[in-house]
Amino acid sequence: MGNRVAREDFEWVYTDQPHADRRKEILAKYPEIKALMKPDYNLIWIVTLMVFTQFAAFYLVKDLDWKWLMFWTYAFGSCISHSMTLAIHEISHNSAFGNSKTMWNRSFGMFANLPIGLPYSISFKRYHMDHHRYLGGDGIDVDIPTDFEGWFFCTRFRKLIWIILQPLFYAIRPLCINPKPISKLEIINLVVQFSFDAVIYYFCGIKSLVYMFAGSILGLGLHPISGHFIAEHYMFLKGHETYSYYGPLNYLTFNVGYHNEHHDFPSVPGKNLPLVRKIAAEYYENLPQYTSWIKVLYDFVMDDTISPYSRMKRPLKGDEKQD
Repeated sequence: MGNRVAREDFEWVYTDQPHADRRKEILAKYPEIKALMKPDYNLIWIVTLMVFTQFAAFYLVKDLDWKWLMFWTYAFGSCISHSMTLAIHEISHNSAFGNSKTMWNRSFGMFANLPIGLPYSISFKRYHMDHHRYLGGDGIDVDIPTDFEGWFFCTRFRKLIWIILQPLFYAIRPLCINPKPISKLEIINLVVQFSFDAVIYYFCGIKSLVYMFAGSILGLGLHPISGHFIAEHYMFLKGHETYSYYGPLNYLTFNVGYHNEHHDFPSVPGKNLPLVRKIAAEYYENLPQYTSWIKVLYDFVMDDTISPYSRMKRPLKGDEKQD
């Protein structure tokens, strides 16, 4: 577990990301894909059901023994919490109500945020759009690890710790890489979220809060679903910066595994991404892909050529516009 990764820097590239050019080429050949760029209204009902399922869980776990509380926190709560973060990802692309109803989407994102425990949805929207516009952009794309992460988490054991601590790094990384002035909506998100947390504590007690917060932390750390963090953009094959996953966990994650398709067509909701792959199959079938996120996590830890530095990074051109 002490083998040290040889890589000492990111993979610097000086070409544009491939997704914009592939999108133009695919749309020229298959214009019918434009019909898939529409809201997924089923998302509203699915997310609402998930939120109220967690509300019921807060009540059901309030008197459990601690050992059973932690069991259900990891076995059930963490899955729902991580799935809710990916619902927020969908909502950040205006997939719930469409591009013309921005505030409906932002408000619904805050509603979906409630079972997670920490205010997340508004800030995620601001930074995630940069990830799409400037994939790998130095100092802009906060999905790229910091130099400290790449330097320090360079052995198998440290990489395992890094995976466990993913929620921490995703929370503090924007403040280190690309801090932005806090917005009015972020303040509203914070007030709504912490008010909700106080209500849960008042009516259900400390165990329900532990279920909420621990479920979010565990679900975003060492968890099968968390394999998508590594699978999406870490360079397991030189020259490839985005990878898709075609496995059963897509049913729990709003098809976030269809990640090449998603970056090619961010306006297509997750529900329709399998149709994109079906229509334009020749563009995706030969790209590197995964069928197991658990294997991705295992390979990331055990492969001594892979580390947080295994990302393609681009220098700024000077014309980037940020929110």
